[in-house]
Amino acid sequence: MEPLVIDAKGMHYTPLNKKIRSAVALGVKEIVINNVRGQRFIANGLRGHDVKITINGVPGGDLCMFMSGPECVVYGNTDHASGNTMDSGTLVIHGSGGDAVAHSMRGGKVFVRDNIGYRGGIHMKQYGLKRPILAVGGTSHSFLGEYMAGGIVLVLGIGREVSVQDRGIGSGIHGGEIVIRGDVDEKLLGVGAKKVDFTEEDLERLSPVIKEFCEKFDIDPTPFLDTNYSRIVPASSRPFAGKYTWE
Repeated sequence: MEPLVIDAKGMHYTPLNKKIRSAVALGVKEIVINNVRGQRFIANGLRGHDVKITINGVPGGDLCMFMSGPECVVYGNTDHASGNTMDSGTLVIHGSGGDAVAHSMRGGKVFVRDNIGYRGGIHMKQYGLKRPILAVGGTSHSFLGEYMAGGIVLVLGIGREVSVQDRGIGSGIHGGEIVIRGDVDEKLLGVGAKKVDFTEEDLERLSPVIKEFCEKFDIDPTPFLDTNYSRIVPASSRPFAGKYTWE
């Protein structure tokens, strides 16, 4: 079956998303959407592990929200909350992401070639065998991994002397891990976060993630396959326990 090509120029997001859902319901496996300019909710709640959506342009907020299974590839930047509460599947962004990328993500993978905004990975969680992954090639802004309850956030800092310079990393984290290329200044850590050694065992465990990220963007993974990372984890499973009064 030939890919379905949709010209989204001037189209409101509601009919665009109805068209995508109808096509998938009819068995279309590949959809190409051109001239995307801020339309929201693309692939929202979409299911189907053999479905691929290619987006040429800049999609609006909540791209792939609640998505379960498909692969979505964006040739451009994205707005806020890409991958919001994603359940499974893959989102690949050939550009930068906005704020709150992977918000509440509970499964699947989000790969961002360049940078992300504030609060990337906020409220990420995991259950059973589902362990979501957010991998960023460039850098992030403040409160990366805020309130994380599970999953992996990886920041490679490609082309930068310091991968992350903004504060609040892992603020309120009580599960999961944040792995950042190079050394991270302790003063950048948020409440409830601590930095631990990144070991050879950690490298072995995360090498598949690093290699998959590099493969998506045609990057040689060799320079990143060492232990020059900072690993940030919860200092406690209840980082704000002392802030409450119990009767």
